[in-house]
Amino acid sequence: MIDINESVMQFLLAFVVVGPLLGAVAALLPAPPGLKGKSPEQAVLRHGVTVTGAVLIAAIVLALGFDHDHPSKMQATTDISWIPALDVRIHLGTDGISLPLLVLTALLTFLCALYSYFNPPKGGSPKAFVALLLLLESGTLATFAVLDLLLFFLAFEMVLIPMYFLIARWGGEGRTRAAWKFILFTLLGSVVMLLGLLLIGIKAGTFDMVALATDNGRSLTASVQVIAVLAIGIGLAVKAPMWPLHSWLPDAHTAAPTVGSVLLAGVLLKMGTYGFVRILLPVAPHGFHTFAPYLAAFAVVGIVYGSLACLALAKPGAKGDLKRLIAYSSVGHMGFVLLGIATMTPTGVNGALFANIAHGLITGLLFFLVGALKDRTGSTDLDTLALPAPGHHPAPSGSAAPDRFQPGAALYGRAPRLGGLLAFGAVASLGLPGLAGFWGEMLALFGAFRPAAGLSRPAFLTFMAIGAFGTLLTAAYMLIVVRRVCMGGAERDVPELADVHGYEFAAWTPLVTLTVLAGLWPKALLGLTDPAVQQFLAGGTR
Repeated sequence: MIDINESVMQFLLAFVVVGPLLGAVAALLPAPPGLKGKSPEQAVLRHGVTVTGAVLIAAIVLALGFDHDHPSKMQATTDISWIPALDVRIHLGTDGISLPLLVLTALLTFLCALYSYFNPPKGGSPKAFVALLLLLESGTLATFAVLDLLLFFLAFEMVLIPMYFLIARWGGEGRTRAAWKFILFTLLGSVVMLLGLLLIGIKAGTFDMVALATDNGRSLTASVQVIAVLAIGIGLAVKAPMWPLHSWLPDAHTAAPTVGSVLLAGVLLKMGTYGFVRILLPVAPHGFHTFAPYLAAFAVVGIVYGSLACLALAKPGAKGDLKRLIAYSSVGHMGFVLLGIATMTPTGVNGALFANIAHGLITGLLFFLVGALKDRTGSTDLDTLALPAPGHHPAPSGSAAPDRFQPGAALYGRAPRLGGLLAFGAVASLGLPGLAGFWGEMLALFGAFRPAAGLSRPAFLTFMAIGAFGTLLTAAYMLIVVRRVCMGGAERDVPELADVHGYEFAAWTPLVTLTVLAGLWPKALLGLTDPAVQQFLAGGTR
């Protein structure tokens, strides 16, 4: 921790939120910032790297200046009246719950911009691509930083348009249908969520999230809390994504470009679960208590459903898409996050917040790797990537162009570093102890072992058992993927693939490093989140 003046902290947080928005406007100017003498396409892509890099540096300095001795206290706060008639304020701040998500968002967006600079998107204007990427970053960061319910809704909706265009313009096969499905699901959920947010603000007399958390639902009747939690919960559950409101996700991931999939899985899904923790738990605790068993039930169904869908896709001959498989795995992993939140215990909620960060790191890495595989092979079909069926003999050498991919090419033999990274991402995703994926899911299950007072312990013990079974299914499909894609015999007459490039190492190394660090030193995250979680679950002030 370093000592930074509070006004500087306020400026840093404001820059983190507004900086990408200003960068998006600058990217559309006739002469965007960039190196003199470079092509306009390179200049605007470099502009994206510069802006996201500056935002990342600001987020890191903000984290270093954060008072880690008081992580439950809102810090770097800005509170300015915006719409006095509705008492809507431009209220920003960060605590131990939102700070890790701010840094994660800034990191992943910078890595996506860096990856895109060396591997430019094809089929559209680089100016539009960079502007949409920066607009998406601004909306996501604002969602984690604002402390007003209406501003939260505006930021929550701000990300929909850029993600829609990223999928529809730069996506793969079926991108138009996937983009429309994404935006229709999320917009319909958001309409219901807005009604719940307005109900809370009108009944409580304020839209200020800090004041509402301090009040801890005392100014809201039980029936108002129940209605508000149901309405807001539906909108958040769509984005989470909770079964059975998840069906937009596999299509969106399958069609999205690589950086779209990384940001969609890495940060956009976290907006839904963050809303559960930031709004519903402290603002309407009675209403949340009423729905907690149902949320837990949907969560564990999602865990098992997502794992079974992955097993079906991984089966030889199923023509399963590797991007689609990882998308379904996100349904299962986010199920653990929702289960932890539903326990309403410090253990479970801390586990959910930890799993949020771990999923962003690991799944972001996996989508980067699958994107690299597609660039090299032209396919993400598992039957194409994996070993041939018994008795299959590869085509003789020279029968295909040397840069064409042929079935039966085990990654360990053709691109060992790429294969090793894919195996690392797989074992991290299945929750190997010592890596980031382990702690969040374990703590969520521990929270279900002893849920909050008033919740049925036999029911949550059942949910815990089902969730634990889901971890076995996760291990099964991830190991099948590694077996089929990475391992194989040495006698296959197939050309080598290009191994990991330098810019790919630069984009992926931070994710690998942080996955290991979070697994070996979980206190770094839990020390931030636990005091804040303990405080609002106890109904204390902020």
